[in-house]
Amino acid sequence: MDLGIAGKTALVAASTGGLGLAIAKALAAEGVRVAIIGRRRDRAKEIVAELHGVHGHSAYASTGFDAVAIEADLTTPEGIVSAIEQSVADLGPIDILVLNGPGPKPGAAATLSSEDMAAAFDLLVKPHHALISHVLPGMRERRWGRILAVGSSGVAAPLPNLALSNTGRAALAGYLKTLAAEVALDAVTVNMLLPGRIATDRVAELDQAAAKRRGTTLEEIQLESRKTIPARRYGEPEEFGAAAAFLCSAPASYITGVALRCDGGLIRSL
Repeated sequence: MDLGIAGKTALVAASTGGLGLAIAKALAAEGVRVAIIGRRRDRAKEIVAELHGVHGHSAYASTGFDAVAIEADLTTPEGIVSAIEQSVADLGPIDILVLNGPGPKPGAAATLSSEDMAAAFDLLVKPHHALISHVLPGMRERRWGRILAVGSSGVAAPLPNLALSNTGRAALAGYLKTLAAEVALDAVTVNMLLPGRIATDRVAELDQAAAKRRGTTLEEIQLESRKTIPARRYGEPEEFGAAAAFLCSAPASYITGVALRCDGGLIRSL
């Protein structure tokens, strides 16, 4: 299938690793100009070099994509403005905005303070709202845009001991759902993609921490986790990236305001 996005420009937040990087690679494979953004300048440059095949063959060269490395802290207003300005200057107006970033600390709902709640909103809602506010006017004017947020399965079914993440991401989902209806006539789609257990370095770290906390092995933790997933395996980052690329595509123009799960059936509700 031709996704019809070759030559488009994408800003992918937190794309120097994990799910953000998987999405950036999937978009590059479709010929999208991609801004690789993160706090690690050297890592961002390494990724761009790899994509361009500076040190060998590039699997993306035939797509006609381009990529730039941008160091920015997207949790700050200054970082957001800097990232957008550099992306536009190097690649052109932003057609695809992928919202992604770190999550708040774990904790039970009954133990949270008002400061904790405010911090979760500051981390999970305000930066994404700011990014959208900067790029949405241009999308509406050009009558084409894709906004995709990387969420969490906690949006569909709140996860134990992740009260701040559950609350903040649900607030973001409410905002995005409302926005989707407001901009649909301008041919701008707004969606969320909810990962389950995807085999990233971050998930491996969490599994290792669980093994240490429970006094067992990493293999035992992973086995227990796989048993909760109907597909009986962790997802691959490339699978998540492919789902994201489709939601950002031209053929997906009639899909908006949805939270799609990419979780191997982990969440049992429809």
